[in-house]
Amino acid sequence: MPLKNTSTRFGLVNVILHWGVALAILGLFGLGYYMVDLSYYDPWYRTAPHIHRSIGILLLLVMVFRLFWRLVNPTPEPLPSHQRWERFAAHLTHGVLYLLIFVALVSGYLISTADGSAIRVFNWFEVPSLTGRVRGMEEIAGDIHYWSTWALVALALLHALAAIKHHMFDRDETLRRMCGLAPRS
Repeated sequence: MPLKNTSTRFGLVNVILHWGVALAILGLFGLGYYMVDLSYYDPWYRTAPHIHRSIGILLLLVMVFRLFWRLVNPTPEPLPSHQRWERFAAHLTHGVLYLLIFVALVSGYLISTADGSAIRVFNWFEVPSLTGRVRGMEEIAGDIHYWSTWALVALALLHALAAIKHHMFDRDETLRRMCGLAPRS
């Protein structure tokens, strides 16, 4: 499999970025859902948010690289069997997915740094607060984070269902291409 995209399939870098980001988002969503109900005396009370924030910051860095990679490495040509509305829906969905990912990550960062403190990323390095103390930012960012993550997961589910539809019913190469597989002859 080539590293870069070709006109007919995605390259290894794109495949790893796609599936890695998908797994990270699902993991962060699950961990976030779990940790909101932790009590102060739960052993995971401090550990779960630390892991959540650390992975979130790393994912933000990966997403910046992914956006750069998408700009310098064009995606494969649409399949001829795809209708015009399907191509439009795919472009719109991908754009909204990217937007929601960045909104969720930035709002998560703002929640954690609203008191002016830095985020320690797995104790490897710190990401400082860019805003300092901002009264009320944690609540506003928290609401944005909550709704953007739910919207992100819902849209990702729709995206996955569309890929399954293309694979199972249309029997086209959409899902195979995103797995980096060569086109069927």
